[in-house]
This record gives sequence, structure tokens and C-alpha cells, in this order.
Amino acid sequence: MTKAHILNTYARFDITLTHGEGCLVYDDQEKEYIDFVSGVAVNCLGHSHPAIAKVLEEQSRKLLHVSNLYWNEKQMALAEQLCSLSDMSGAFFCNSGTEAVEAALKFARKHGKVKGGEEKCGIVYMDNSFHGRTLGALSVTGQKKYQKDYTPLLPGVQSAIFNDAESLKQVVNENTCAVIVEPVQGEGGVVNADPAFLQEARALCDRYDALLIFDEVQCGVGRLGSVFAYQRFGVKPDIVCLAKGLGGGFPIGAAVAGAKAAEVISYGDHGSTFGGNLLACSVALVVLEELLQKGVLDNVNAMNLYFAGKLESLKSKHAASVVSIQGMGLLLGLRLSVDPKAFINQCIEKGLLLVGAGTDVVRLLPPLNIEPQYIDKAVQIMDEVLEALA
Repeated sequence: MTKAHILNTYARFDITLTHGEGCLVYDDQEKEYIDFVSGVAVNCLGHSHPAIAKVLEEQSRKLLHVSNLYWNEKQMALAEQLCSLSDMSGAFFCNSGTEAVEAALKFARKHGKVKGGEEKCGIVYMDNSFHGRTLGALSVTGQKKYQKDYTPLLPGVQSAIFNDAESLKQVVNENTCAVIVEPVQGEGGVVNADPAFLQEARALCDRYDALLIFDEVQCGVGRLGSVFAYQRFGVKPDIVCLAKGLGGGFPIGAAVAGAKAAEVISYGDHGSTFGGNLLACSVALVVLEELLQKGVLDNVNAMNLYFAGKLESLKSKHAASVVSIQGMGLLLGLRLSVDPKAFINQCIEKGLLLVGAGTDVVRLLPPLNIEPQYIDKAVQIMDEVLEALA
């Protein structure tokens, strides 16, 4: 095999992973790693989960895909469950987070024009945010490094300062159709939204009849200890964008809309060839069953307390190197004063997979069913690396 025919869009670690089980993965040299990347928050139940393997086999022997020209029972069941868990009205299914964001942006533009005419098309996003790589999602991503080679971007968008209510008030007005925000900025450095800031965003959207969109692609589907991230903040959006953990490793995305957004959506407004196919929806239903009925959500909350305690001890021991511990649930981050790339590389050498966020943060994204002994081992490796870097 050769790497020569893969387009050079990723700076990859020089590891070829071949198989795994639970939170452990193995490369082509049979070296074992503890996986605290989880496919960047995708593999929420770890690797080779038996319930996912079972439903993949069973559904693949029936139907994989029939297109959205027809109804399918798995899609209907998944939409019903997501709406009942969130008190939303309807779901649009796609294949990724950036597609979910694109759907939400289109729905918001439609809502704005129906309610306020051609001028009501403005979209407000947050600095340091990340919403995806397609052109619309990229246009509302608040990091210039991702945008610089792809201008001109979507017109009618404007940024506000994350967690700064006064900044938000200055840019939201009668021509705003949507405000999009991550409850926890993942790529931006694992930074929690201030509940008061989200409340102000909700109030402004209500005042100007705009839609509040929460991008929960990374922080949703149990990652914070609740099915939806917004449930941890007490602020309900009009549209929630989901992906990553929803399929437990199988591609699926969703834009779940409340009544305010759903009432303007009609035939032909949006589409996705593969979105909501039987295989993807079957896997997502299993993921939700594991979260809700097999104790995974309870485990997230228990392991958050356990992991956070271990990290506080690590910070105390390495006060000069660990600046802060950030995040919620099992979306945690270490802000470092030492080189985060060197830290990640040395952890990989010792058998722990990690990923960066922002400029100086290392993300910790274990599977949601992680067991304490693997947290202990991961913290031990991080301790050894911080000792060496010091």
C-alpha cells in the first residue's frame, strides 16, 4: 500500500491503525494505544462495540439505502426519539456535522425571509468558533486560518465575541435571521459558554424573531452528560446540529428543529441523498439506547468527577506546566504552558492518543463508557510526559 494517492489535506500522525476494542486501538505493528481522541468525539461507545456490530450486520442483510423518495421506519423512529428527548418538532438527517450546519443555515435564511423579507438574512457567529469545512459552515467559523484561501465567503455574516453579551447586542438586529453558537467550543480550545451569555442570545433572538442555532456536533449526544448539550445550560435553541457521536462511528448528522423553524420548511427546501438511510439510523438508535438504558450517561457524569479529580492532582503536581483544566463532561482540555505538540507526540510514543485544540490546549475525549483504570493509565502517561518536558 502507498500513501501517495491520498490528497494532502491532513497533517497526520505517522500511525496506521488497524483494529481496536473499547478504548484500545492497535497499529499495524500491534502497538497498543489508549484512545482519548475517539475519532474526535465520534466513537462514543469505543471501538467494536457489540451492539453496533450486531445492528450493522442485521440491517445490512435487510436494506442499506432506499433514498428519501420513500419512508423508512428507522428514520421515523430516530426522528421521533430525538424530538421526544428534546421537545423539538422535526429532524433533517444528513451525513456529517458540517452538513447539519448547512441545513440549519438554510432553514434560518428561509425563516428570515418568510418572517421579515429579503433584508432579514444576517447570521451572527462567534469568534474562535468552528462549524465545518464546507463554504457556508466555513463562513460562520470564527478562525481566519481556516478561511484565508477560500474568500469570498457567504455574504451577510458577522461575528461577535464569545461570552460577551455586549458584543452580541451590538450586532444582532431586526435584519438578523440567526445566531449560531457552540455550547462548548471544542476546536477553539474547549471553552464553555457562559449560561448568562446563552440566555442573552436567546432573548435577542426572541426580540428580533431570529433563530438560535446550537452547534452540538462535538459536545452533544451525551458528551456533557446529557443527551443534548443545551440541557446542561438551561437555554433551548431553535435548531440543534448533531453528528459525530450520534452514529458511534457510522456517518450521520442531524438538524433537529423546534416549531419556530419547522413551520417554514417545505418540500424541496433541502435534501441529502444518503441522509437518514436505514443503516445510519439503525446505528444511531442503538447509540441512544446505550446512552439512555445501559447506563452510559450515568457513566459520563461519574467519570467526569473521577477524571477531573485526577487532572486537578496532575495540575497541582505540574503547576508550572498545566495552566488550567477546561470543559465539561467528557469533553475536557488541558491548557499548557509547555509545547502542546511535543506533549501530544510524547504521549503517543507512550501509548496514549490525544488531539490538540486552539493554540495551547490538549483535548481529552475518551469514549463515554470509559472505565476508571484507563483514566488512571492515561493520567500516569501524561504525568510522565509532563515530568520529561519540565
